Amino acid sequence: MASAPAATSKPRVLSGMRSTGKLHLGNYVGALQNWVGMQDSYDCFFFIADWHALTTDYSDTSRVKQNSLEVMLDWLAAGLDPERSTLFIQSHVPQHAELHLLFSMITPLGWLERVPTYKEQRENIKDKDLGTYGFLGYPLLQSADILIYKADYVPVGEDQVPHVELTREVARRFNGIYPRTAEAIGPEADEAARRRVYIFPEPKPLLTPAAKLPGTDGRKMSKSYGNTILLTDPEPLVRQKLKTMVTDPARVRRHDPGNPEVCPVGDLHKIFSDKATIAKVWEGCKTAGIGCIECKGWAADALVQVLAPIQERRRKYENNPKLAWDILEAGSQKARTHAEATLRDVRQAMHMSLAWEAPARDAAGQ
Repeated sequence: MASAPAATSKPRVLSGMRSTGKLHLGNYVGALQNWVGMQDSYDCFFFIADWHALTTDYSDTSRVKQNSLEVMLDWLAAGLDPERSTLFIQSHVPQHAELHLLFSMITPLGWLERVPTYKEQRENIKDKDLGTYGFLGYPLLQSADILIYKADYVPVGEDQVPHVELTREVARRFNGIYPRTAEAIGPEADEAARRRVYIFPEPKPLLTPAAKLPGTDGRKMSKSYGNTILLTDPEPLVRQKLKTMVTDPARVRRHDPGNPEVCPVGDLHKIFSDKATIAKVWEGCKTAGIGCIECKGWAADALVQVLAPIQERRRKYENNPKLAWDILEAGSQKARTHAEATLRDVRQAMHMSLAWEAPARDAAGQ
């Protein structure tokens, strides 16, 4: 039997990314950069959600494993540290599936049908059959992902807050139906301990700053739009993509003044350029003192400075991908230890413990 996981005084955070392959700058500024900054203040659990990838891409699973590795390479390159964070693959911790199954027995169907992203994706994704239980139930699998580690916080953007709220409702419902009693926590429990002791904390959303990052066509950067700049794109490709990026539509001619506040390239400058460059861009654009080509070149300079050290760190693991895979396996083993400890409590509360338990005797000793 695995030993109990070591306790820590840090609050625990849990988050994940689907195994969709190489990450882009939108993934970096929207989540990954924030995760890297959390590692000293929180007990961090970050997982590659390969089962979640199947909810929409179940018809072709040929690249799921390679895509998971690509995500891990980008995580390590961006600065996630296996000495300070637990990095693992969802499907390598089968306890997630068991808890998901148990939660599915008590979760009302209406709770899942009202999740905003479920409705939105059913309406917007027309080229795939999303009429599956896996797609309907993926927010509940997310709840299992979070609660099995008893996470205190889940770093999310505004659009994911409803998923955390669902998780809180699931925890509350489970705790109400299956409270731990004094018998579950030991025969020497005092009177205070004889009150209900709940298994699952109710995690809170940790709203992380998510800068607006446009893709090359001005829409939100997304692989589905084909408008991304990947963390692995070499400098010539970054500069080529920036040259084709849309700009302020008011600048039809070179001498027309522009407004960097409404320009997608201006958004890139806000995130990646230093103050001196931003001042030059704002002054030059508004007075037509610079052209869009020059402005895009400065944006490319800033992006290359961000990407160069990331790509340098990535090469270490690209040259030895088994090293990255071994880190994932070690993290998955650690995650399994935590997950199984939670499931032992869950099974006991539900009177489904795997261990032998002597039948209870009545007052007459029968």
